[in-house]
Amino acid sequence: MSDGARILHDTIVASLALPASCRVDQRVPKKMLVEHGGATAADRRLLTEGIAEAHWLAALKPATLAVPAWRDEVRDYLELAVLTVELRASHAQAAQRRRLGELIHRAVPYPVLLLVLTADLVELSLAHKRAAQNETGRIVLDGEVVGLVLGEEQPVPQGLLAALATDRQPSQHLMALYQGWIDTVIAAHAARVTGHFVVAATPDRAASRRAALREHQRLEQEAARLRALAAKEHQMAKRVEHNLALQKVQARLLAVKEEL
Repeated sequence: MSDGARILHDTIVASLALPASCRVDQRVPKKMLVEHGGATAADRRLLTEGIAEAHWLAALKPATLAVPAWRDEVRDYLELAVLTVELRASHAQAAQRRRLGELIHRAVPYPVLLLVLTADLVELSLAHKRAAQNETGRIVLDGEVVGLVLGEEQPVPQGLLAALATDRQPSQHLMALYQGWIDTVIAAHAARVTGHFVVAATPDRAASRRAALREHQRLEQEAARLRALAAKEHQMAKRVEHNLALQKVQARLLAVKEEL
């Protein structure tokens, strides 16, 4: 791992301002992650071969943080975990990194703030969890994993590190605190589009921003597709058609940007 990635990781951990009462600082046996996260032989092999080291940095729970637990019909937020996992260079590609991150989230019974390290970047990710509908006692991911890649090519948005501090998150209960971290990551994604980092003030605003980010990503992909079609089109009429469609997409992109 490069010095830059290690320094970035340590900077992120420091920015979380985790209370000493929450610190664990223990190595996580790879075997545990493989047993609980690998549903298939391919996933178990990926965990075994892809992870170099894993560490449990902190456990945030009512006894260590003085923030109440959260319970409803399908969720028990009794504890939040902060983990660091370093990947081998052979498994640092984006698709492998994303899959490993998802498997690690699945392997831990509590919601996790996960830092995945490679030679040149750090990926921060979070995912809500709930009880499985058809399997008593089993915990599954509740929605998609929310990730943010940070590194030399994707620098840290100004304001993000200060906003990650544990004591700046909602403190009504542990689920609200965890959602605060997710909203902070979503704000970082929005900042990469708008140039301004602002954490959503309300849950409704955070949800609408997340939907706008998904739409912005879809429109960017559509714009790239139309540019490619126009560039290789030899018939003038069809090229004009593609360019007109592209203009509509670009106008929609500007409108969606305003929603962020």
